[in-house]
Amino acid sequence: MNAPLPLKVTRETAAQAYEQVARVSNEVAGKLAARLAAETCGEVLFSSADRGRYATDASIYQVMPAGVFVPTGAPDVKTALDICRDMGVPIVPRGGGTSQCGQTVGTGLVIDHAKHMRNIVDVDVDKRTAVVEPGIVLDHLNAALKKHGLWYPVDVSTAAQATLGGMAGNNSCGSRSIAYGNMVHNVLGAEAWTSDGHLLQLGTWSGSSGKARELGAYVRTLAEELQPAIHQRWPTVMRRVGGYNLDIFDPRSERPYTTDGSVNLSHLLIGSEGTLALTKSLTLQLAELPKAKVLGVVNFPTFYRAMDAAQYIVKIGDGTLTAVELVDRTMIDLSLQNPAFAPTIRSALIGQPAAILLVEFSGASKADLLPHLKRLGELMGDLLLPDSVVEMTDDAPQKNLWEVRKAGLNIMMSLKGDGKPVSFIEDCAVPLEHLAEYTDALTEVFRKYGSKGTWYAHASVGTLHVRPILDMRREGAPKMRAIAEEASELVRKFKGAYSGEHGDGLCRGEWITWQFGPQINEAFAKIKQFMDPAGLLSPGRMVNPPKMDDTRLMRFPPAYQVIPIQTSLDWRAWDVQNNPATEQTSAPGSGGDPAQGFAKAVEMCNNNGHCRKFDAGTMCPSYRVTRDEKHLTRGRANTLRLALSGQLDGINAQDAFTSEPVREALDLCVGCKGCKRDCPTGVDMAKMKVEFLYHYKAKHGYTLKDKLVARLPDYAHWASRFAPLLNLRDKIPGLAALSEKFTGFSAKRTLPQWQSRTFFNTLHATATREELLAASKPVVLFVDTFNGYFESDNASSAVKVLQAGGYAVHIAAKTKADGKSLCCGRTYLASGMVDEAKAKATELVDTLLPFAERGIAIVGLEPSCLLTMRDEMLVMGLGEAAQTISGQALLFEEFLAREATAGKLEGLKKKLQPVDQAILLHGHCHQKAFGAVSPILDVLKLIPGAKPELIESSCCGMAGSFGYEASHYEVSMQMAELSLLPAVRKQPDAIVVADGTSCRHQIRDGAQREAVHVAVLIARQLGA
Repeated sequence: MNAPLPLKVTRETAAQAYEQVARVSNEVAGKLAARLAAETCGEVLFSSADRGRYATDASIYQVMPAGVFVPTGAPDVKTALDICRDMGVPIVPRGGGTSQCGQTVGTGLVIDHAKHMRNIVDVDVDKRTAVVEPGIVLDHLNAALKKHGLWYPVDVSTAAQATLGGMAGNNSCGSRSIAYGNMVHNVLGAEAWTSDGHLLQLGTWSGSSGKARELGAYVRTLAEELQPAIHQRWPTVMRRVGGYNLDIFDPRSERPYTTDGSVNLSHLLIGSEGTLALTKSLTLQLAELPKAKVLGVVNFPTFYRAMDAAQYIVKIGDGTLTAVELVDRTMIDLSLQNPAFAPTIRSALIGQPAAILLVEFSGASKADLLPHLKRLGELMGDLLLPDSVVEMTDDAPQKNLWEVRKAGLNIMMSLKGDGKPVSFIEDCAVPLEHLAEYTDALTEVFRKYGSKGTWYAHASVGTLHVRPILDMRREGAPKMRAIAEEASELVRKFKGAYSGEHGDGLCRGEWITWQFGPQINEAFAKIKQFMDPAGLLSPGRMVNPPKMDDTRLMRFPPAYQVIPIQTSLDWRAWDVQNNPATEQTSAPGSGGDPAQGFAKAVEMCNNNGHCRKFDAGTMCPSYRVTRDEKHLTRGRANTLRLALSGQLDGINAQDAFTSEPVREALDLCVGCKGCKRDCPTGVDMAKMKVEFLYHYKAKHGYTLKDKLVARLPDYAHWASRFAPLLNLRDKIPGLAALSEKFTGFSAKRTLPQWQSRTFFNTLHATATREELLAASKPVVLFVDTFNGYFESDNASSAVKVLQAGGYAVHIAAKTKADGKSLCCGRTYLASGMVDEAKAKATELVDTLLPFAERGIAIVGLEPSCLLTMRDEMLVMGLGEAAQTISGQALLFEEFLAREATAGKLEGLKKKLQPVDQAILLHGHCHQKAFGAVSPILDVLKLIPGAKPELIESSCCGMAGSFGYEASHYEVSMQMAELSLLPAVRKQPDAIVVADGTSCRHQIRDGAQREAVHVAVLIARQLGA
């Protein structure tokens, strides 16, 4: 067996790259890797794991590239292009990898522009233009433009991860295209290399010269010769993105490409999907940010009536209408099942509608827009739907609802089982007057083939994204073909466009000839030949495309198999099948997964790239530091899938799951659980890492560091007796460095300080078990190892606060004393010791069950420990008892917030002294994952004068033991410096609240500030 290739080929190893790569791939790949390493400054990624991570996008396809190149800038791209031309190697340009039709996968060299080529080159505020590199993400650009009162208005639903280069390649549109148009309407110019190395300056036809002028003349001649065919075959709807823009000299769209009727040659690249040139920069037309928005949510009793109403709604607003977006019943139901979206979607509903339309008006002020909301209500009355509009005038509710709509595609992909909503006809665009009839007819087509479609998106422009549910492992491909052929007939009947927004790629390329006819298709081939004479750029796209149902190109081909494993956690909830017509899933454990549901959980990742976002939220903290694909939730899921299906070349299939490529991909996963909440398809990488570590450590063994971390709850009671001696590690010079060699804990990091006097060896005037059961206001306090042995004041403060609130407090303790405290098993899980964690959890469950069965709240202080009762403890095989305890387990602040809402804390509130300092709050990752941050704010507001401010931060970088480890110290600090530490430093006089033990330690080490648990602050304000 060949050894796996090292992670990266570097300039230093360029001489050995040929042999290394050729051995596990082929001779051409070896030479390509060697030249790229020697002649560029970019990252050269040729291992099977790296190639596999770039073999997929958000489509159903998977094509393994020869290698991956991550350029540091434009010179690297030009050099890579020259090398590939010299060697005859194809190039596949890539941005965020969010394409739904397979545009960003292919053989040859994938060039990832997103990591480094993401600069704003220039902004001209007066002209409202911006020049950007192709790898910049839309949301990042708009964040930079906001201070100028400007934005780039092609607001695609993937704005948090989609790059401008990818959007240009697809001719992306967005929710507000009725007001602002598509990419082609908002691009003014482009710099791009043709495959023969020419750098074209593409802008206005009248101002062009040289090679660009030749190109324009050539296209104009082709268009003039084909004018009759163009007039006959070209769709006249605005949402037409199939083929090339051959009509730039005679636009057929209902919205002209330019406002003044001029011709712009850069529009030839828009929608070309990387097949014509490699983009160096784009010049964009910006728009003024709307000063005000209002939203009317129209509830419909039937889907048909929603579709029929769209044609009337778009006529109101007097130019202020900016969006009419659909959310159907399926998406409503799935949103209600997602804790991140449920409260928002409920606020938009009247009863149980079959569909809702989000109707947005934008203008100078809300006062100017309110009459349009009133007119919307009147229109619905005219259409016999009175009182069907929910009015949203405040910004926050509108923003939240738009986030649900943006997540629509990925919400639908959260369906468990092998059947998934499949993208292949979701972009058909028809005139609005035919929209209801078209959707009705297509629904019948789905029913004919035993499937059901889920609908969403742009009712304002006749583009409704619909994905029939198909099982692509079994009968999906032939059904996809049959449905596509019948859908195409409907599109032709209603004079629409088969490709209306998401592009052609591997999925719709073959339909270009169907749409435009052989003459125009031949003209497309001639344009491709003129601009890409070497035939290097994304071959097999647009021109000479493959069949859409070629299973050899698919992620789950007929030969796809999962390697059996015996899991340590219970993944049976994922091991199900579903009925495509009803979406009903089978019983847990009945799905036929040889990996007992683990593989199906991994396969829930559809590569949508939502984990690439950098805005508010948690995931994915290590990616935010490294920007490496392998550190994305998506990259890790792909690595696991490749391993579980034996697709890591050079590694025995049975050993792949516990191999080094998988360990490397998961190494920087900090278990933040951000993906548990933020990933729309529910990929829980933190739990997956626990499963991996269980198998990996069983094979490779545990380190001393693993044992010290995991078994902390077992030795803490006697270690505390030697507190002064153990604390010398951070006091005597040289001891920290010496200990690093033995333990692996960084000498740059102080360790938690042991206490001789702990919470557990101190008497507390708390309730006995019998007193608790007889009390009118009982509560059980679970004190974890960290707050019991290292920061006892937190636990003591919690007791003080709860008793001040009139509660009888019982400290949870073992029924048979052995000198140790109760433990949730968290530290064992962090090291992969699942069996030991189960033993600890079992003991905890047995102790707490009698209280939970009586409905008594079990309150904890450390988020990672308490929330283990609501997460991992439920998949340890502990049965209904664990579920019962989960229902009563609350964080300290959750409990207080609940009781305050019920009016049970009036006595406590009267005892609280005012605070006049600013209060900064950093939420623990697990609190964010479980939506438990807002209760902290609510509790802090109980203090008179308190105005707590939430720090918009991702993971603090500590993540339990992660930040203490020498191998992770630098990454840990980089995570903290992204937002947390700068925010703390910015307000030196503020009180900093952080409920996580490791969070407080990071703030102390990184900002030299003492953060406190919320219990401590509340206790302080109680006074003596």
